Parts: sequence; C-alpha cells; structure tokens
Amino acid sequence: MFGMACLICNRSEGYPLLGRVREIDYFTSAMEDFLIRSCSRVLMFEGLPGYGKSQILMKIKCLASEPENHRAIAIALTKISFHQNFYTIQIFMANVLGLDTCKHYKERQTSLQNKVKMLLDDKFHCLLNDIFHVQFPVSREMSKMSPLRKQKQLEALFMKILEKTVREERIIFIIDEAQFVDGTSWAFIEKLIRSVPIFIIMSLSPFPDIPCAAASAIMKNRNTTYITLGTMQPQEIRDKVCVDLSVSSIPRELDLYLVEGSCGIPFYCEELLKNLDHHKVLLFQQAETEEKTNVTWSNLFKNSVRPTEDMEPYTNISEGRKEVCYLVSGVRLKNLSPPASLKEISLVQLDSMSLSHQMLVRCAAIIGLTFTTELLFEILPCWNMKTMIKALATLVKSNVFDCFRSSKDLQLALKQNVTTFEVHYRSMSLKSNEGLALSEEELREMEGEVIECHMLRFCRPIMQKTAYELWLKDQKKVLHLKCARFLEESAHRCNHCGNGDFIPYHHFIVDIRLNTLDIRTVKNMAKSQGYKAEEEVSFSKSELPKKYKFPENRSDAETRNIILHFFDNVIAKMESSQDDIIPLESCQCEELLQIVILPLAQHLVALEENNKALYYFLEVASAYLILGDNYKAYMYLDEGERLLKTLTNEHSWSQTFEHATFYSLKGQVCFNMGQMVLAKKMLKKALKFLNRMFPSNVITLIFQMHVEKNRLSHLMALHPQEGSLPGKKLAQLHLQASCFSLLWKIYSLNLFFHYKYYGQLAAMMQMNASLETQNNFQIIKAFLDYSLYHHLTGYQGVWFKYETLVMEQLLNLPVKGEAIKIMAYAADTLGHIKLLMGHLDLAIELGSRAYKMWSLLQNPNKYHMVLCRLSKSLFLKSRYKHLVQVLELLWDFSVTEEHIFSKAFFYFVCLDIMLYSGFIYRTFEECLEFVHNNEDNRILKFQSGLLLGLYSCIAVWYARLQQWHDFHRFSNKAKTFVARRTPTFLYYEGISRYMEGQVLHLQKQIEERKAQNSGVKLLKALESLVAEDTIGPVFYPRLYHLMAYVYILMGDAHSCDFFLNTALELSETQGNLLEKCWLSMSKEWWYSASEFMFMGDHWLQTVLSLPTWDQIASGNVALQDVQRNKFLMRVNILDNPF
Repeated sequence: MFGMACLICNRSEGYPLLGRVREIDYFTSAMEDFLIRSCSRVLMFEGLPGYGKSQILMKIKCLASEPENHRAIAIALTKISFHQNFYTIQIFMANVLGLDTCKHYKERQTSLQNKVKMLLDDKFHCLLNDIFHVQFPVSREMSKMSPLRKQKQLEALFMKILEKTVREERIIFIIDEAQFVDGTSWAFIEKLIRSVPIFIIMSLSPFPDIPCAAASAIMKNRNTTYITLGTMQPQEIRDKVCVDLSVSSIPRELDLYLVEGSCGIPFYCEELLKNLDHHKVLLFQQAETEEKTNVTWSNLFKNSVRPTEDMEPYTNISEGRKEVCYLVSGVRLKNLSPPASLKEISLVQLDSMSLSHQMLVRCAAIIGLTFTTELLFEILPCWNMKTMIKALATLVKSNVFDCFRSSKDLQLALKQNVTTFEVHYRSMSLKSNEGLALSEEELREMEGEVIECHMLRFCRPIMQKTAYELWLKDQKKVLHLKCARFLEESAHRCNHCGNGDFIPYHHFIVDIRLNTLDIRTVKNMAKSQGYKAEEEVSFSKSELPKKYKFPENRSDAETRNIILHFFDNVIAKMESSQDDIIPLESCQCEELLQIVILPLAQHLVALEENNKALYYFLEVASAYLILGDNYKAYMYLDEGERLLKTLTNEHSWSQTFEHATFYSLKGQVCFNMGQMVLAKKMLKKALKFLNRMFPSNVITLIFQMHVEKNRLSHLMALHPQEGSLPGKKLAQLHLQASCFSLLWKIYSLNLFFHYKYYGQLAAMMQMNASLETQNNFQIIKAFLDYSLYHHLTGYQGVWFKYETLVMEQLLNLPVKGEAIKIMAYAADTLGHIKLLMGHLDLAIELGSRAYKMWSLLQNPNKYHMVLCRLSKSLFLKSRYKHLVQVLELLWDFSVTEEHIFSKAFFYFVCLDIMLYSGFIYRTFEECLEFVHNNEDNRILKFQSGLLLGLYSCIAVWYARLQQWHDFHRFSNKAKTFVARRTPTFLYYEGISRYMEGQVLHLQKQIEERKAQNSGVKLLKALESLVAEDTIGPVFYPRLYHLMAYVYILMGDAHSCDFFLNTALELSETQGNLLEKCWLSMSKEWWYSASEFMFMGDHWLQTVLSLPTWDQIASGNVALQDVQRNKFLMRVNILDNPF
C-alpha cells in the first residue's frame, strides 16, 4: 500500500523532456550546492495543472539517482492526502525504511523491529502500529501517553532514523502535488531541513488559500529556491507534437492552431491533439521525395514545419521512416469545438466568477480572441465605463485577460510565451505588508493600465470558445450585428493613409454598409479616395497654375541639378512648414487590420453576409501584400474563395469585379513567390473579368499593339481634370493598371524573342489605363514604370522622355497633402531605377532625399525599403562611414518596429561587408545565429530574395574556407529559392551570391577532376542571367567577373581577358569602387604567375585578421589597408593560361 503513492510517469523512458532546460539547470545548481555545503536545500516548482510538473520531477529523479550513494524517494499526493494527518511523512519514512516493498504486515513488522531496535525501546514499538499498519503489543506506558506526546516521540524517532541514514547515503525527497501536504507534515519538514542535511524537491499548484505557517517558513527559508514554471515556447510545442505523432513534419496550420490553442501548456496540447484524432482530422503518409511538380494555387505554399534537429531521433527520422502529418481536405481547425476536458476547466473557472464578470467574459467572447474596450462597452448591456474598467482590471489580475498598449506589443507577446522565473519570497517578506489595502492599490493600478491599454486578449483561447458556445444562436446574431455596425465606421485605411480602401475605390463597387449613410459620410468616403466634388473641380480649374516645362537642350548636369534642387525645396518646406503637411502619427493600418477589419469580416461571416465579408477579406489580403506578408495574404484569399463560391448572383457587376480583384491578388501572391506561369494565368483571368482580354497569339498581339499605340498618343494629348470620372470606372482602371504592371515584368523575364513584344504591350496598356484614371499619383507611377521598362530594354530616348514628364508633373503640383506622398514616391522610385542602372551617385542623392521625405511622412513600409536600397548604393561606392550610419538607422527601425525584413536585410549587408569589404560590422557567428533562428519566419520564407541572399552568402563564406560540408548544406537551402525567379533587385542580389558559390565549387570539382560539363552549364546560366531584361546593369560587373573566372578555370584566356576588361570598364563607368578594386586585384593575381606559388590559405589568414568597424572608425586601421582584404579566386599554376 505504501508503494501506491510513488510518483509514476505515463510516458516511455525514452521520451524527451521538452522545453525544460532552465528548470533542470535550477536543479543541477541546487544539487551542487547541496553536495558541496552539506546543508539542506529545498527546490519548489509552482505551476498550474497541465504544465508538466510530474515530467520534470521524473527527470530530476533519474538525474538524482545516478550517483551510487544517492537515494531518491519520489511520492505523489492527492486531495485526500491533505486530510490525513502526517500522511506525507508516513509515506516518506516507509520508503526510507524500505517498507514499500513488503507484501504483508508481518514482513513490515519484522523489518521495522530490526531497524529501530537500537533507536527505540521495545515497549515503545507499538508507537508504529497506526502509522505503518503493524501489530506490535501495546505496552502500559504507551496506553497512558497523550496523543501530543506520542506525536513528539514519533517525530524524534524519525529524526534519529534520518540522521543515521544521511550518514550512509544522500537523501533526495521528491514530492509531487505538494499543495496537498498536510499541516503536521509541513511542520516536520520545516524542523527536518534545520536539523538534517536533506534535499527536498517539490512540485505544487498555487495554494488555494494562504499556506500554513510551516509552509510559509519553508518558502522564505534562505536555502529554498522557489520557481514559478513558465509555459513551453512555440518551437517546443512544435517539437512535442512531432515527437508525440512520430512524424518528421506537420502542417503549418496545425502548428499555429496548437501553439495558439495550447498557450504552451503541454496538457492542453495533448488534449487538442486527441480531439483532432477523435474527429479524424489528421492523416499520416510516407514523406514524398523532393520532385518537380506542377505548381498550383493549392500547393503554392509548402505549409509543413519541421522539429528542431535534436528531435529527429524521437520522430523516427533516423530510422528512415519519414512519415508526415497532413490535415483532411477542407477542414477548418478554428471552427472545431474544443475538447470536453478543456471546456470543463474553462466552465469551472467561469462558475467561480460573479454573474457580472461572467456576462463580461461572454460578451468579450462574441468579439473574438482580441478586443478593444470601446467595442466591449458598446455591446455590454446597461454598464457604465467605470464598472467595466473595474471588472476588466479584476479579470486581468485573475489571468482571464491580458492587456496590451498596441498591436505590436500583442504580436511580441504571442511570439514568446511566459518563461520560468524565480520568486524571492524571503525578500518579499521583508517588505511591509499592508494586506487588503495593498490589494486595493494594485487593483487601482491595474485599472489605470487597462484604461491606457484599451486592447485586451483572452489568456486562453479555450475560454473564449467555451464562453462563446454558451450563447443561443439568436443572441449571437444580435451581438454580432452590434459589433459589425460599430466596427464598419473604422474599417478602412488609417488617417495617415487617407482613410481610403486598400484596393483603390473598392467601396464604390460593393454595397457594404450595414449602417445608413448620410451625405456627409458619403462625401468623406469619396474624398478619402481623392474623388473631388464638382465645385472643387471648377475651382481648381480656375486656379490652375501655368504648366512648368523643362528647358530645351539642357545638359545632364542641369537636369540632375533641377531634380535634386526640387526635392531639396520640398524637404525644406516639409521641415519648416506650420501647415498640416507632416502627419502627426505614423501609419496605423496594420493595427486597424487586426482590431477592426479582420474582426468585422468574421462578424459578417457569422451574420451570413457573405458578399460584405468577401469585400473585407479581399481588403485584408491586399493590405497584407502591401505589408509584405505573402502567406497571410494567401490565407485570407482562401477565406475569400470559400465565400466567393457561395455567391449566387454571378451576373452582377459587383461580383464580377470581386472575381477580378480576387484573381488579381492571387496573381500578385504568385508573382511575389516567383511562380510566373501561375501569376500570368491569374492576371489574365482578372483582366478577362474586367473585359480587357490580353492577346494570346501573334496576330491579336500586333492588332492590339496598334490600337494601344494610337490610344496612348490620344491620351497623352489630353489634359483632363482629376476627379471627373465615376468611382466604379476608377476602381476598374486601377485594377487593370495593377495587372498590366505585373504582366510586363513577367514577360520581360522570358528570353524568347516574341515575349518582349507582349511585355511592351502590357507596359503600354498600363500607361493607358493609368492615364485614363486622370489621377496624378497613378499617372506618375505609370510614367516611372514605363521609364523603368525602357531603361531595362535599352530604349534611352523613351525612358528619358518619361522621367522628364514625371518631373514636369511634380513641379506643377502644390507641396501639400497627397502631392507630397507622390513626390516622396517619385524620389524613391527614381533612386531605385538609378541603382538598377548603375548610376550610383545619383541613386545615393535621390535615395537620401527619399529617406528624409518618408521619415518626415512617418511611413514605415516605404522608410525601411529606401534604407535597404540606399545601403546597397553606399556599399558599392565603398562609402563606409555613410553606410554604417544607414545600417544603424535600419537596425534601430528593425528593433523598434519588430520588423523582421529590415533585420534580415541588415544581416545580409553585414555578411556582404565581411565577404567583399574586408572588415567586420557584425560577426559571422551573429549573422549565422540570426539565420538559424529565423529561417522559418513566414515573412522571410515566403519571400523570394532575402533568404536566398543570406543562405548564399553563408555558403560562399564556407566555400572560401573550403569547408565543403557546410557549403553544401547552405547552398542546397539557397537552391530551393533559386527557382522562385522574381524581377526584383533583391532576387538578383541573392542569385549573384548563389552563382559565386557555384563558381567556387566548380574550382574544387576541376581540382578533383570531377567537373565534366559543369563549367559549360555554369557559363550558360551566367549568360542567361545577364541576358534577362529585368536584371539591371549594376549586376553586370559581378557576373562578368564570375564568367571571367570560369573561363580562366577552363583555360580560355582570351574570353577571360574580354570579360575581365568589360567588367572593369563598367565598374569605372558606374563608379562601382567595390567591384573595381576586386577586379583589379583579380587581374593582378591571375596575370602574375609567380604569386600563385604563395597562395596557401590566404582567405583563412585574411578572415582571422579582419578588423572591426570600431577599429577603422577610431583610426587604428587605415581604409586603404581594408580595401586589400579581398578574396582572391584561386587558379592553379599548372592551369594558368597566362
């Protein structure tokens, strides 16, 4: 019977203890202290049920029992234990005396008699009858003894036994569920730790009431370490799921569902998994080999996530059984009811609340997981604000809700669960304790925090689902309608962005309003889109200023000065103006998405207003594309697709437009993911819905080209006034322009001769659609796109004309309102074009001005991109002082805004600096750690350029050091991104680094006589890359350098010489000092045969002596010396054709 209380584990012995490294470290530290000092130690782990306390104690028991003279005694208590006097010590002493293995009371009695005969007189042996269930004869002395004296006698005996035992072996006493220790046992333990060196480890749930005096004394003892357990982190939950299911990967959707639903609590995770298994939601299949498959919309995103590498032995990956988990087709995890076991926990918690608090929680559940105090107050029946704030403060203190100041704080909290921490009860006990008064003061502070935060979230999603299900269907509908009506007033872009739609003029197409509209609201909505009233149009015509024209026969220097001087004047006016030119706050669109637009879409789904819900899901998808989150855009387009299938009135114009918008957004997602065939298909579908069929054969192409040329001439000759077109027409034209803008870029990627005409037509059709909008911003965007197209295809006269037109348009705009955003966009885009074309000085001038303008306009989405491009221009110009200043700005932004893209780009530049500039700004180890920690980040993973660049840089680093195993690891990772060809600067940055890695690997293959046709294939790949229209001349010097190296490796001195000299000429023309210096050094090495004999491990020696930026900035290292720290691509002396 004494063995029944032992601590047991329902897991196999090989099951890993996940996410509890810190807890084991606490044990190890306390254990070392116990062994060294030979004094008692107490380690207490407090955690709510389901946190895995028993698992931690089982692991500790195994670790504590390893040394020979250590004896770990582990027991588990129950609620009954608390009501049994001295029960904990009874079980403990039975284990110490070895009675737990005895099968019969006679065996126990004999064993006891042998062990206590030297410590206790025979006549007192009957003292042990009740506690150990034996039958020693009762002596006269014992029958006369009072219960208190018997207890003291018994405790004295146990103390002697333990004193004797600890001389022979170390005792580690482990108690699970220690909140059920009875008061007498607590008192004995408190005396024990003062008298005998013993190590006691406990796990307990929070005490329901104030603990007894002895328990409090133990908690405050200087030798007690009291630990409050945190939850498991998201990655640890993922590892646990993969181990529990014995699979090598799980769907990302399942991962997100379990991470959110479990809140990091192991028990919750297990129950959710059992519930999914019960509903037959999970499928298990053998992992398929990586083969080329046709990319479709449904498999566009590889949604699987893998456990960390050290978990692979537990998921049968090492045995070759690569089984993966999938979800049944069509299942929506968020719609599943929670498991009964977890609902019961939430219901018990709800029942313990007052009726008013229950009502508040149930109303909050209607809003969703996250809600604002304003909306909650709107739907609470007959509450005043003060009462609601007080109730919320109490519920926040009770861990029903969490409160946050902004959506950024919320997102940060969701990324990182609460971690384990130590509580210092001894320090707390020394502070003044004012009891109830202190509690009231804390409550008042919490009320203030709730008022400041205004954004709250359920601590446990299960609580929200449980409380939601308590409402009747009709009650839900009424409350959802209240929420929707309240939210739709704010369901648009933020004030900073003009309160418009994310899809231009979208609200003119679809009737989305639940509330009735007054004339003023309609005017405000129209004005937010730049749609002017008739009287405003007539007034602007009368006040129209005289058109500015660029002077004829001006030189390039004069044009440059006019452009830069104009932007300087704009910046000066922005900085000095007292008008409302500069916004008071930065863009809040992301926050509005999360707390207004998305919840509104979900309320409309609940109300079965599918056409209105579709409108908002498309808005959300568009917004996430603007924010650079392709995966979330994909998710909400899938939500939209489900709704699109439910709509019945297929012939209405609003539904036709929604179909067009849907396919246009799909095309944009495919484009960003580098799936150009699929993107082209989607964009053509969108144009078909808009009655703008794009030609599919040469005959229609020629005819359409002729029509569009005439149309362009006609539209360019007109001077229509902005605001004269109906909103529906404007929405259609903006969508057309967006589709054509992507189409010409897609066609420019293809090297087939006739495709360039399709690209030219798409660019022209974008121009025509934009000119027809009569919107300054749209026209300037189109001019800049048209200029870029002709830049890349080499039509100098055309691009120059349209850049001039852009500047003339800008010079004729007033410096206020929307016009300033147009000017900032123009400076930014012109800077980008000049960087692509290799005009680095002008790119820096324009980029620095664009940075100032976006900074003043407080637009984070544009601000970070201009810094990224500016850093690359400065890098190529070797202007390191300014480069470091820009990197500091980029780092500050990435940290302040928690902006992963900016941080990734920052580390990309840091790797470039080490590889090509010859000094260290951030160490290679730091860059590598960042990549390792963030390679599964959805923003980076589903973006085609940045991870390609990071992986390729790391691969090049290892290739230069000839660490080929690590090279292959990162090169193979980069290879998965190579196929995602997007005509973006970032993709070409990444691919040029990737090609360098392949070239260095070719050199190794040639040395090992394994090259075969690799050199020819590599040259073809480099040549086709250079031949692409979208790449931009700024990349030519690097690619020609690599081609020259391949030719010298293959023994073709003439071709090597040609490409080397071409690259040098281009570098000179562009002012690309970085490439010029490296090319000159390569030429010197390759042409000087005597130097090759002393090559050795040149790069390894260089790496070991790379200076830091601080050393350069302080003047300890000269910049001229740093520029010589270049990697010299090795050529064997026997192969040197020179």
